[in-house]
Amino acid sequence: MNIKENLLYIKNTLPEHVTLVAVSKTKPVLDILTAYDAGQRIFGENKIQEMTQKWEKLPKDIQWHMIGHVQRNKVKYMAEYVSLIHGVDSFKLLKEIDKQAKKNNRTIDCLLQIHIAEEDTKFGLDENELNEILQSEEFLQLKNIRIVGLMGMATFTEDQNQIKKEFRKLHSIFSTIKNSIANITILSMGMSGDYPLAIKEGSTMVRIGSSIFGARNYH
Repeated sequence: MNIKENLLYIKNTLPEHVTLVAVSKTKPVLDILTAYDAGQRIFGENKIQEMTQKWEKLPKDIQWHMIGHVQRNKVKYMAEYVSLIHGVDSFKLLKEIDKQAKKNNRTIDCLLQIHIAEEDTKFGLDENELNEILQSEEFLQLKNIRIVGLMGMATFTEDQNQIKKEFRKLHSIFSTIKNSIANITILSMGMSGDYPLAIKEGSTMVRIGSSIFGARNYH
């Protein structure tokens, strides 16, 4: 498994407007350094403690993206350094991120997670909840977060038409709110198995792990 070769191959196949998040969850620091030495600077983790340990050990020009489900009581551990939080799926979580960002004199970029999959296991807001948040007075008072885009995960299925339909739905929501919110530029959809399709359907950020680092080490 050659991390450098895999990474460079994927980077060469991505259009210029698409940002690659190398998903390094469960992977050791040495693997991340290999990708770092090959030029990668954006890494995604799904557990805050693991990400924080890696942040402490690795070069400080790495941008850390939190791509997993976020528990509110753990936001404080990453507020000092996290670059982008992908899975913001409630207003309560947004308020907590704002509070912890303020304590660290930072503005933290966030993506609102939209539920597009036909699976109950995936988190996310529906369209009505999204609009309620964006139009609420309380939301406008949050000064230490910046909503920069949307994120979504398609159903885990072999059915390409279903995946395409779900990506299309998310892109349509993205296009609608992009016109009303200044900073919205990121549409994060697509992982190792479906990123070429996600890019065709308008994704500007893909989260790729196993195609770079190999199968995950779950202990």
